[in-house]
Amino acid sequence: MTSTSKFVLFDVDGTLVDAVSNQRRVWRTWAERYGVDGDEVYQVALRTRPMETFALVAADRDPHECLAALHALEDEDVRSGVYSAFDGASELLHGLPSGSWALVTSNYEHRVRGRFQRTGLPVPGLVVDAAAVEEGKPSPVPYLKAAALLGAAPGDCLVIEDAPSGVQSGLRAGMTVWGVNAAVAVDGVHRHFASLREAVPHILAFVSGPSGSRAGAAA
Repeated sequence: MTSTSKFVLFDVDGTLVDAVSNQRRVWRTWAERYGVDGDEVYQVALRTRPMETFALVAADRDPHECLAALHALEDEDVRSGVYSAFDGASELLHGLPSGSWALVTSNYEHRVRGRFQRTGLPVPGLVVDAAAVEEGKPSPVPYLKAAALLGAAPGDCLVIEDAPSGVQSGLRAGMTVWGVNAAVAVDGVHRHFASLREAVPHILAFVSGPSGSRAGAAA
């Protein structure tokens, strides 16, 4: 890697792969098994990691049992659920130089690879998943680990996110953060795009630009 290299770190669900309906269905099925309200559980799950979710919505249940049930549902969804990549995702990932991008996800790598295979998206050499870090988003740890493994300085990294916890993770890591796939900008993003498709040329331009600068003010 040279000092002029720029890097892009992508969240996965909601950013590159449209998995919102899948996540909602998985959590609703899990909630039914444990006799709690599915919509309420899903709203909690959006803000917390699974073990934290269980503590809040099913405190009287064995959290490890809860996690095993959730993992089984998620694995089955990867095998049988319907997935689609967001418009522009394939063009973007194929257009990025090898070694210039990575995935940073709160999910697990085997599920990410399964979803990418289903949607035809290329998988990078580096995936920082939930098993790779002790602290998940909104901690800066996941994005900082990805940068370190790529040999990148935080200031040379662009984070692409759709959710508040991921945005905060990237910001706390000292990186440029752009938001996509939302009608309203998430607080703190340096630039906002209503869709990934709109962001594609700007992301490709970021990678080819000079290092050491924070690209783009809020838009």
